[in-house]
Amino acid sequence: MEILCVILQCMQKHFRSIRDVIISTIDSFYSPFSKMVDLQTFLYAACGGANALFDILLYSFTYNYVLQKYIVHVGTIAISPYIAAMMFTFPVTLFTGFLLMRYVVFPDAKTTKKRVQGSRYIGVVICCIFLNYIFLKLFIEKFGWWPLPSKMITTVLVVLFSYFSQKHFTFRVAAIKS
Repeated sequence: MEILCVILQCMQKHFRSIRDVIISTIDSFYSPFSKMVDLQTFLYAACGGANALFDILLYSFTYNYVLQKYIVHVGTIAISPYIAAMMFTFPVTLFTGFLLMRYVVFPDAKTTKKRVQGSRYIGVVICCIFLNYIFLKLFIEKFGWWPLPSKMITTVLVVLFSYFSQKHFTFRVAAIKS
């Protein structure tokens, strides 16, 4: 049991080091933007953007090299390669996104249990998926807008929803009782 505790302490030390490198790297780019956005918003944008880029790269690698664009057969079900790639990458980037939000963007919210924050985080992500679907359907099918501008506006709206949901719900800091 003592060995496990030592291993966990060592892992926490390495995670803190990685977190500190990430924060100092992002901080080095912050000064030109400091008059436009606060540091937490900048951290959110940087971490979210990095996680989105990681998702795209992982998706591309999975689709092109792991699945080699072939249909995946699971029993009698055939899954298209682009959906199978998404099914593989989504849980990975969901996890990395949660870690970045919890330890880099909203570190003051660590008093809430990881399980609670994780459940809330997944709930917000599911809401974001539905919002993407609803806004795209609305803008393209009801309003008759072109898909690309619809996606761009949808992304802005969903990112705003996600940021405020993460800040005020998932990773909210409990008020200190006096």
